[in-house]
Amino acid sequence: MKHLGPGFDLGAESGEDTGASTDALQAQLSAVRDRLKESEVAIESAQWCELALQESRLLVNLDEGAQAWHSAQRRFEQFCAGGLWAQAAEATRVMFQSGEPDALVALGHAVWLAVTFPVDPELSVALLQDIVDETPDDSDGAAVAAATAAYVVDLRAQGNKRESLSFFANQLLGTVARRHSGIEKQEDFEQWIQRLELDDPAQFLPRLRNVVDVLVQDNWWIDRDLIQASLPIQ
Repeated sequence: MKHLGPGFDLGAESGEDTGASTDALQAQLSAVRDRLKESEVAIESAQWCELALQESRLLVNLDEGAQAWHSAQRRFEQFCAGGLWAQAAEATRVMFQSGEPDALVALGHAVWLAVTFPVDPELSVALLQDIVDETPDDSDGAAVAAATAAYVVDLRAQGNKRESLSFFANQLLGTVARRHSGIEKQEDFEQWIQRLELDDPAQFLPRLRNVVDVLVQDNWWIDRDLIQASLPIQ
């Protein structure tokens, strides 16, 4: 899977191997940048968007956090200007992965975009897992994020991907239940779901918005009200 699978596996056991892997990533980065400069690659085309995101991802894998942040931030602004919300969500995830000071602010933006717009459900699930990973074991926010992941899969996933994503999301929810309340038995799990109202989107989705607001605080880079007003379904 593109978003839930492992990233670049540097996996080097020696300094020489590490150098070779770094050289390979640098070569990929140079190639991507050369392609971005070519006039035949139209801005906002699917090819340009993927190349632009790949540049930022490669910088993350090269541990160039500050460069990755600035690259992804520039792409985020371009994507937002063009109404390319799925790509904007991907850009903010790269900003989160850069580890820079406002990484959690970027994660909040990414989750809001990925839940608000019908983006690839795998990306939405990956971002909600990021929230789980960033929250304390006893946090209800992790439970809300995991429940939302299962809901998004049920709502959006299709075909062969639906089964694998559903399995992953349910495993994530089970993991959160164990770390949150020591849940092991199915009966206890079902009671836990009901107690936290994780079986009712009308209850847990507003709580997800609260989690996002905690991540972002007052540092929103987009006008959510304006964006929501433009949606066909309010």
